[in-house]
Amino acid sequence: MAIFLYFAAFLTVALGIAHSYLGEKYILIRLFRRENLPKIFGSQEFTKRTLRFAWHITTVAWIGFAALLVHAGRGDLTVAGTLRIIGATAIVSGVLPILFTRGRHLSWVVLFAIGGIAFWCSGVVS
Repeated sequence: MAIFLYFAAFLTVALGIAHSYLGEKYILIRLFRRENLPKIFGSQEFTKRTLRFAWHITTVAWIGFAALLVHAGRGDLTVAGTLRIIGATAIVSGVLPILFTRGRHLSWVVLFAIGGIAFWCSGVVS
């Protein structure tokens, strides 16, 4: 059964990478050429950056799911381990809005809180 879970993890990562790459190439770049994007916080640039991080956060989540599949395949998936993977996924997800929107989209605050709580409850942070 483990080999199937490893294969599912591989497919999950591959799907995430394809989603990010193809989404950039065929959807986001074409969408951003439009002149009629809404101006959030006064600019289309913030709108573009928000859409970009929201698009790529899916890949981060899928990589987190892949990590869960790998640990399930190894037979060492514990509650603490699951919480660490969730915590790491949330914190990496929180980095995206900081980078893409220069911290103006405040989802990073919530994502860091989720990550911190998950790490704290896993026993990593005491």
